[in-house]
Amino acid sequence: MSSPNLNTRTRILDATWKLLESGDLQVRMSDIAKAAGVSRQAVYLHFPTRAELLVATTHHIDAAHDVDGLLAASRASKSGRDRLNLFIEAWGNYIPSIYGVGRALMAMQDHDEEARKAWAGRMQAVRHGCEAAVRALENDKDLRPDLSSEEATDLLWMLLSVRNWEHLTRQSGWSQQAYVENMKDLAGKALLVSTE
Repeated sequence: MSSPNLNTRTRILDATWKLLESGDLQVRMSDIAKAAGVSRQAVYLHFPTRAELLVATTHHIDAAHDVDGLLAASRASKSGRDRLNLFIEAWGNYIPSIYGVGRALMAMQDHDEEARKAWAGRMQAVRHGCEAAVRALENDKDLRPDLSSEEATDLLWMLLSVRNWEHLTRQSGWSQQAYVENMKDLAGKALLVSTE
């Protein structure tokens, strides 16, 4: 792909990101084209469907924020407990970066199948991170024996949902640091074998 095509693609992704963050729940391909300064045909040339564009936008945001770099410490940790805490820190501190787009996609998903698929894909990636942390706990024999790995993954995934972050930080006024520390504490109590 030539450099002008890369620039056009990036402009389209940036425009989509900005429009979604603005809270506009009816973002159309024509709106994105106008914001990117390209034709609708150019948008469709790069992204044949709206679903592909929305999914690509979530990946573009991840790349812009170097989400792999944010998760590197968790992925490299030597113990399950460390992996769990580092994953919670990384994801918990990343939520504010994607909250605007996430809020828009969540609001759209009840009436927009493409938005639902884009947000579901993003949340499945988070679930995979939860699953890896739980697997590390299980390997260390630190997972509560009464929880299956699937139940533990579901529980951690629920605790770390964007909606829970929203309720605690936006509606209840918790600081970002209080949110992360309390999630680590709560996840530990919910998932770990008692050390007493």
